[in-house]
Amino acid sequence: MKRTDIEQLLKSDVPVVTPVIHVQDAAQALRNLDVLDGQGCPGAFLINHDFPVATFLPILREIRAVRPEMWLGINFLAQPGNIAFPILGELAREGADFDAYWADDGCIDERTTIQTDADDIARVRAESGWKGMYIGGVAFKKQRPVPEDRYADSARLAVPYMDVICTSGIATGHEADVSKIETFRAAVGDKPLALASGVTPENVHRYAPLVDLILVATGINYEGDFYNIDPARLSRLLEKTQRH
Repeated sequence: MKRTDIEQLLKSDVPVVTPVIHVQDAAQALRNLDVLDGQGCPGAFLINHDFPVATFLPILREIRAVRPEMWLGINFLAQPGNIAFPILGELAREGADFDAYWADDGCIDERTTIQTDADDIARVRAESGWKGMYIGGVAFKKQRPVPEDRYADSARLAVPYMDVICTSGIATGHEADVSKIETFRAAVGDKPLALASGVTPENVHRYAPLVDLILVATGINYEGDFYNIDPARLSRLLEKTQRH
């Protein structure tokens, strides 16, 4: 799929599935990207779960050189946009441009109407020169807990700050309460909504009518394998998503 097409897919009535690859090295990531290509996925996210950003960057350059046309998003583990966007801007100027950044924490604070941190991220994004899609975590796993009765406030506050609002269950591999996703869907209106934990071929039918983008890793990996995608599980997930 061409790198620009995923933005159009987000406007369809079928959610886009972009698997998340926990990168070990370039060869392992490229093997998994081959699996995604074989199943017709429109793109993928790459994450540095096991090493720092500095170690990740040469791997990203190598992957982009081998896959210049594939839609690829990045997650720098636990790094908000104001850290990530200057790095992504520099990569782009080097010729290693990536299409999206997914931040675990979009730094939305439902306790106040003044969004100082989110405003700073928006400023840094504009100054970085990077033109990709920003997907920001809101009421997201492993971040400051947000009370359930403030989910809608968090979602609404996020709308001006990011291209896609992303939420999750309580932890990696834990499915989200459907009621949480329903609350987010109602609060964000036509804004694209992503879900990034606990989706499997067995439960995707619960979420597919509510979200526009599904980021998935453990739900499609081989059993007990944190790093490699099982093409059979991915195929089942894609089939169930199309049939919702």
